[in-house]
Amino acid sequence: MNVDKAAMRDVTALTDMRLQYLREDMGGLDAEAEEAIKRALPGYFRAHLGRDLFAYVIREGRSIVSCALLLIVEKPMSPAFPNGKTGIVLNVYTRPSHRRRGFAGRIMAALTDAARAMDLSIVELKATQEGYPLYCKAGFHDDRSKYRPMRWENRHDR
Repeated sequence: MNVDKAAMRDVTALTDMRLQYLREDMGGLDAEAEEAIKRALPGYFRAHLGRDLFAYVIREGRSIVSCALLLIVEKPMSPAFPNGKTGIVLNVYTRPSHRRRGFAGRIMAALTDAARAMDLSIVELKATQEGYPLYCKAGFHDDRSKYRPMRWENRHDR
């Protein structure tokens, strides 16, 4: 079971894995949203893969069965990220038929090794209850901050 970095030849498979992840995470996608994502995502992967986005994958034969994305974000330096180089983990996903075999743990180990090699100050992620023990084992810990997570959404239906 080797962890590889995905390449441009994997864009279609990565798109499929992302859609499967989103369907499961969100309890399904409406047809319009799914079609829009399916149309746009390959272009995103082609523009970012190997530049500021790295996909770590495990293959079985020619198929990707497990993956995780590491998005690199450069921020103005601060004591929290002294060199400004940070990462965000996205889309940690293993096909249901391949779960409970250690794939996600292997991918997270490869991802954190790569983050160390890239000299990222911090790597962030959002954990589900189910994934929380995996991420703790991989060296992640709760973010204790005086700041409260918030977001703004550009909603077109207003």
